[in-house]
Amino acid sequence: MFAGLNDRAWLWTAAGFYLAGFVLGTYSILRGGRPSGAAMYVLIAVGYVLQLVGLGLRGRTVGGCPLGNNLEIYQFTAWSAITLYLVIGVTFRTSLLGYFTACLAATLTLVSLAIPAWDPALRLHIFGGNPWIELHAALAVFSYGVFGLLALTSIMFLARNHSLKSKHLGGWVSFLPSIIDLDHIGVRLLIMGVAILATSLAVASAYWLRDTASANSLKIFCTVAVWTAYAITLGLRLGGRLLARRFALTCLLIFPLALLSLEVVNSRRPLAAPHAPLSGAAKP
Repeated sequence: MFAGLNDRAWLWTAAGFYLAGFVLGTYSILRGGRPSGAAMYVLIAVGYVLQLVGLGLRGRTVGGCPLGNNLEIYQFTAWSAITLYLVIGVTFRTSLLGYFTACLAATLTLVSLAIPAWDPALRLHIFGGNPWIELHAALAVFSYGVFGLLALTSIMFLARNHSLKSKHLGGWVSFLPSIIDLDHIGVRLLIMGVAILATSLAVASAYWLRDTASANSLKIFCTVAVWTAYAITLGLRLGGRLLARRFALTCLLIFPLALLSLEVVNSRRPLAAPHAPLSGAAKP
């Protein structure tokens, strides 16, 4: 059934499952109920597997981790957020985290697939066969997935905080974890994201210091700027100077700026030949 699908078809199908999870959650909420955690988890998990196949096909074609254009970077970011949710979502014990994660994944995957300019050509061997730079890029984009999940928990925190202040405790907000739990989740995600991005920068610097001519100063500046913004936020939070609503707002506002920086990070890479479908099928 799936043998004739090319990589984009797999990614489109995965996006459809993410969207189905979001629609299912929205339907449940509009009916005044809690989103079905089990059903949503299954839909997201199936989408995750399909997306992994699509990214795997791309990786095999380009000869490395598929991070050569905007479509691939946004797909990898969504995949990273889903990976983290599938691993720790049960621990959080909130079906609404799955709902918001499905929304994020559906948005990133569908938008990236719907914009032809984001996938003009496959970029072959963009890391020059250097496994350290490839590891740096993969870790960096994975950290963006962590920050995406952090943005989602920040939205949940702000919604719960608003409901408490306005004394409107019913509806879908009642299914959210306590405001204390959401704060703890946010701090843990921030620590994880900062640590992963720091590791990514450390791996890259070990190579760039030996070959400074290969380093792109603008890309380095943008990546370091993102890490610095989150690291400062973490320092202020742990120091007790950025708490509660202000902390959630800060985490939420930084993430779109981090996504915008990906445009710069992804710029000025050599293009390969136009993308030929792996199976001979046309792009969906």
